[in-house]
Amino acid sequence: MAAKFSKSKPYRIRESTKAKHVSIKVTHLGDVEIVVPKGFDRRKLPEILEKRKDWIAKTTQRIEAERQSFPGDAAELGSDGMIPERLCLRAIDENWTVQYQPGNSSVKTIAASSQILLFAPTQEPAVTYKLLRHWLSRRAEQQLVPWLRQLSSEINLPFQTAAVRGQKTLWASCSGKKNINLNYKLLFLPPHLVRYVLIHELCHTIHLNHSASYWALVARKEPQYRELDAELNRAWVYVPEWVERFFE
Repeated sequence: MAAKFSKSKPYRIRESTKAKHVSIKVTHLGDVEIVVPKGFDRRKLPEILEKRKDWIAKTTQRIEAERQSFPGDAAELGSDGMIPERLCLRAIDENWTVQYQPGNSSVKTIAASSQILLFAPTQEPAVTYKLLRHWLSRRAEQQLVPWLRQLSSEINLPFQTAAVRGQKTLWASCSGKKNINLNYKLLFLPPHLVRYVLIHELCHTIHLNHSASYWALVARKEPQYRELDAELNRAWVYVPEWVERFFE
């Protein structure tokens, strides 16, 4: 559900059966989400928002400043500010140019020149984003999954299967059956952060929690995990905004 905050700032309302009270979250894109318990009287929200308006304003301004201070996002977009012309995949040290041509919805990769030929109606951005999402997923399967297998062997933490997803809030996840899901958005992160994420999930094959025993295992596999974990909290700045906005 969508509503309006302070006449101009949009926010989303999400009802949760697990929520015991109203909570306000600001995403890394500056979007405001209000989580309410099931059956909550939403007529009370304006008063709650009024009390938190200063915090919301400061938080959204800080997030916007952080994104603006990080170069690279705008350079990937065309003159229309919507269609990306370049994909900078830091994780695997690849830079791809995207060229658009009219035709049926399809993608052709020219590896020798690091070009992606995208056949789609550019007047329909949703089609373009869907094709690029599919391309990113395939690239992640080709590059990140073998990387995971290699690292698994190096640190002696086996897993069952690996798959690529487009999670909204997780870089990766591990199930109780030792199946690991990797977010294709990892492709945009620097290699040292991706490696840490892979180690993080491989350690979950032993401890499916964040207990002291889990972190002790992480420390043995990656002694610098504290610094890396702190850096990972801001890693969203590496992901172009168009990916987050349109690939949800």
